[in-house]
Amino acid sequence: MRGVPWWGVVSSAVAPVLLVGGWTVAAGLQPGSFNAVVSTISSLAARGAADRWVMTLALAGVGACYAVTGLALRPAAFPGRLILLAGGCATVLVAVNPEPAGGGGSLPHAFWAAIGFTALAAWPLAAMKRRPSAPAGLRPTVAASAAGMLLGLLVWFGVELIAGGLQVGLAERVLAGAQAAWPLAVVLACCRSQSRAQKQHATAAEPGIKD
Repeated sequence: MRGVPWWGVVSSAVAPVLLVGGWTVAAGLQPGSFNAVVSTISSLAARGAADRWVMTLALAGVGACYAVTGLALRPAAFPGRLILLAGGCATVLVAVNPEPAGGGGSLPHAFWAAIGFTALAAWPLAAMKRRPSAPAGLRPTVAASAAGMLLGLLVWFGVELIAGGLQVGLAERVLAGAQAAWPLAVVLACCRSQSRAQKQHATAAEPGIKD
């Protein structure tokens, strides 16, 4: 089984740290009190927001990390890797197309955000492997459960957004955080599986070496 290169491990670990760190720092730079439960992540990078470059760079960096992880996740099925990479590119385009000052929405921003969130929720299902030796994160039951959870969070966020709910910011942060954490979980599972396979191979080869 092909392993995940070191740079894929780094990119998968950096993504959730960069995302949470970005929205935390950006929220702290806003004048007055910023309500993260009500206000979206995009509002921190919107035109007119204080120090909007912080969240803009964080979103672009997170998107780049997703794309790199998609390239590095060699044990996963190719369609899943491609969808993860596409989700990363869409996230970068979300950063490139900020919301206008004062709200009102932006069609390019909304379009790329929808593509990104959907891709990042669906990729686990397309990445699964049916082999018995597949890493835990890529097995059908685990992958389907992860995709179901992420799609459920996406529905929650969509309902809050469309209905103008008072927890839209919270729903988006839970969704985005879970989507950032899952690639890391899969990468760690692949590394653990690869390490176990190498130990088994070494143990099986020991008698031959002694002879």
